[in-house]
Amino acid sequence: MTTTSSGFAVRRYSPERGAWGRLTARDSLLRRLDWPLLGASLTLSAIGALLVWSATRNRSELNEGDPYYFLIRHLLNTGIGLALMVGTIWLGHRTLRGAVPMLYGLSILLTALVLTPLGTTINGAHAWIQIGAGFTLQPSEFTKITMILGMSMLLAAQVDAGDRPHPDHRTVLQALGVAALPMAVIMLMPDLGSVMVMVVIALGVLMASGASNRWLIGLVGAGTSGALLVWQLKLLDEYQINRFAAFANPQLDPSGVGYNTNQARIAIGSGGLWGTGLFNGTQTTGQFVPEQQTDFVFSVAGEELGFAGGLLIILLLGVVLWRACRIAHNTTELYGTVVAAGIIAWFAFQAFENIGMTLGIMPVAGLPLPFVSYGGTSMFAVWIAVGLLQSIKVQRPLSA
Repeated sequence: MTTTSSGFAVRRYSPERGAWGRLTARDSLLRRLDWPLLGASLTLSAIGALLVWSATRNRSELNEGDPYYFLIRHLLNTGIGLALMVGTIWLGHRTLRGAVPMLYGLSILLTALVLTPLGTTINGAHAWIQIGAGFTLQPSEFTKITMILGMSMLLAAQVDAGDRPHPDHRTVLQALGVAALPMAVIMLMPDLGSVMVMVVIALGVLMASGASNRWLIGLVGAGTSGALLVWQLKLLDEYQINRFAAFANPQLDPSGVGYNTNQARIAIGSGGLWGTGLFNGTQTTGQFVPEQQTDFVFSVAGEELGFAGGLLIILLLGVVLWRACRIAHNTTELYGTVVAAGIIAWFAFQAFENIGMTLGIMPVAGLPLPFVSYGGTSMFAVWIAVGLLQSIKVQRPLSA
């Protein structure tokens, strides 16, 4: 019996044992996977498939006359996401650590391409690249991952090597530079929602790295000052200003900028405790809530599955975050802890913002609900993140 550098117990090959050694390694990997994390993520994607199907099966202007169009594509996106997760586990977060500079540069390049004629505008945000007929790519979703990996690589390097107990000021500045570059590019689109997520990711990564609290306080202060400056200089597009105005005063323009959130709340309110039943929501069937398959998918759950269905989604998201926190806590290297913390901050804030804007307690920011909303790029990104979490868990030493 031998133990690999990844911590797997592997028997040496012999004519008597045949392929037993390879089977043992595979079995060890399967045992070490975080099955609650995987199960909760898969269940969320399955619920999302049903909600997306309900929201789009009667939308002939969107589904090209095929009521199963979005259902099939959502399931296909989930399947591709699972394949990306498996590939990420196979490569391992430690192997990817060496490729971070290349991956980070590629993500920045793809994000910058959005600002060229290749970029396209959807729902007011110029954040997509059109690739062929009917397929778009949102590079900012992948940039969230490479930003987490890039900041983690810098912040953990000296600590994991045993040179320092925590990152020094120079390292923190370099990590903030890694975060600032994609934010600056994405603000030019403008995609304020993605920038908000990245700010929260940066805070989460810094907190987990052990950086001085002065950096956290300074970052919060700089973010607040920057937001006020952007507002005063009128750097936001009109549709973004209108969204904040509608959030501050829901009755400002109920048939205009406040229409989406008003209709979403009506849908959720009509669901009651147990909902009207899948495919039986009047708001959903009547197509009163725009973008129900993406930004406002939670309103379908609230109307057709009721408070119970909405609570189930929130609890499943809680399981994902709980398992991610366990993985971050149990790993023996700072790099793994910081990567997991960045993913936790990403998932937690994006879920809170998406559900919050549907309920009217957060401004509309155009962010999908992780695992649930329709969208290829976002689905691929969250499953890659799950792959990173699984890799951190299975590759920690057996003694941990």
